[in-house]
Amino acid sequence: MTPIDPIPEEPILEPEAHGFVRGGDAALDPTLAETIVGEQPLFSGLIFNVARIDATLPSGAPAQRDIVRHPGAVAVLAVTEHGEIYLVRQYRVALDRVTVEIPAGKLDPGEDPLAAARRELAEETGLEAASMARILTIATSVGFSDELIHLYLATGLTRGAAHPDEDEFLNVDVVPVADFVDAVLDGQVEDAKTVVGALALDAISRRLAPSGLADAALDEVIVEEALEDEA
Repeated sequence: MTPIDPIPEEPILEPEAHGFVRGGDAALDPTLAETIVGEQPLFSGLIFNVARIDATLPSGAPAQRDIVRHPGAVAVLAVTEHGEIYLVRQYRVALDRVTVEIPAGKLDPGEDPLAAARRELAEETGLEAASMARILTIATSVGFSDELIHLYLATGLTRGAAHPDEDEFLNVDVVPVADFVDAVLDGQVEDAKTVVGALALDAISRRLAPSGLADAALDEVIVEEALEDEA
């Protein structure tokens, strides 16, 4: 029997170190893209829909993806001039327990995220903000959902009466930002948007606070100067 030559192994290429490049902007990113050739609805729900995507892989092979279609949402880091943050306590059926979260809610069809952030903040806490700055947007689960949550930093707060939705029951807490961040790092908070918000708030306060005040309360004036109202 004639011996079969072994298949040569592909060389292992070490990635080159370079500065951060956003997804879609790297030279080879187009070679990773799948081509969507069709979409069929599978489920239509109260908050989200589910669709099955027919796609072609970069190799040319067919594939199917089940995707959650979501209208998007907003979340608000409402920080007082004394370095405290407003949180809401709410029972979540999916986890069967009460969670601690930053105020948040889904976008209505065609709704501007900034307007939605102000609306949700007022509904859940009764607060109005003199300054509202968008700090980042997160994709909650890129493997199967197109949901985007826009996180806003609200400062210059004044308190009114909360008016949550009829099916929404919650309590409001006001805690020091440092305690909030510590709770997240200690694993006491699992809600993704709240975890991301805490880490972002901590990073902002450390970058913007004067030397020696990195662990102090977030200074409202500094934040407003560095993060101008997006309007």
